[in-house]
Amino acid sequence: MKLIFPVLTLTRGGAQRMLAELTNRLTEIGHEVTILLPSDGVVEYEMKCELVYAKTGELAASDFPVGDVIISNFYTTVEVSQRASEDGKGVHVRLALCYEPTFLPDNNRSFSSYNITPNLLVLSRWQQGIVQMNHGIKGRIVPIGVGQVFRNLKIRDPKKRLVISAIMRKTEGGFSAHREQNYLLQQLNKVKAQHPEVELYLISPPGEQAESPTLQTLVNDERYQIRTPANDAELCFHYSESDIFVSSSTYDTGSLPGIEAMRCGAALVTVYSGGNMEYCTHGHNCLMSYRFQNRLADDIITLIRDPALRQRLARKGEQVSQDFTWEKSTQILQNVLFEIVSRNPS
Repeated sequence: MKLIFPVLTLTRGGAQRMLAELTNRLTEIGHEVTILLPSDGVVEYEMKCELVYAKTGELAASDFPVGDVIISNFYTTVEVSQRASEDGKGVHVRLALCYEPTFLPDNNRSFSSYNITPNLLVLSRWQQGIVQMNHGIKGRIVPIGVGQVFRNLKIRDPKKRLVISAIMRKTEGGFSAHREQNYLLQQLNKVKAQHPEVELYLISPPGEQAESPTLQTLVNDERYQIRTPANDAELCFHYSESDIFVSSSTYDTGSLPGIEAMRCGAALVTVYSGGNMEYCTHGHNCLMSYRFQNRLADDIITLIRDPALRQRLARKGEQVSQDFTWEKSTQILQNVLFEIVSRNPS
């Protein structure tokens, strides 16, 4: 099939990682994949498919090549994809990597964008339920995966200080409120006050660390060590040196860092975020709390003080993560696209 993916950016991040992984693998199994970017679109992933840029500025329907399927994602790509589809450029399918109306600006536009095409793909049962309740459309689930680069490097040294790590993203721009990063820092500080012997690592994309005044203020805070992995191999190293990985996000359709850290052998302490229920079971492979319980620090301290529980949860988490692969996700996506195209012959 000829597949066109209109994409705003391919900078480092969970949604962009999923787009990069799926499009690369669809290309590898024989599909003709084109990613269409704005004229100033940034690409930080190694891509195997064709990259095409808009002639000027933002995406326009005239920028789309003719294909079999147009696969939009973020709400700002949906309207232009539908116009291109109506111009005969391909069947329009939306791969919703988040449910934007609840936690992002411009929610009147993002809400109405779910009424534009009935062909909808989502990442989790939680997201599926929200969209079905609000819009009457039952999206098909394409699950998240974990890349082969992420594995347990077995570099933890029980004789060294315990390492607790978390992802920190830039707060500027209004796209990180759901990550509850002020709460995260508050809880990590509580842990450090009770257990000054532990190491706290904050992991940020290097580009965001360089441009964010908020992230730069943390560099001089002696409680933290800042990590800026330049690629996935370095990110794998930081996951693998972490005894405990912490996620404070309250709203994620998939939540990749948690399961990536699991794959690398870290014990996960997390806040319920909806989509992480696909791979998280409290007390079995992680410790999970609802945000209102205000228990994140207490759960971290539980694992600091109970090495046997920490190691058991880490082993179970690593085991569960093996079920999530991008190859499986790509196969599911391909099957759904074939089905949609068969119902919508040109």
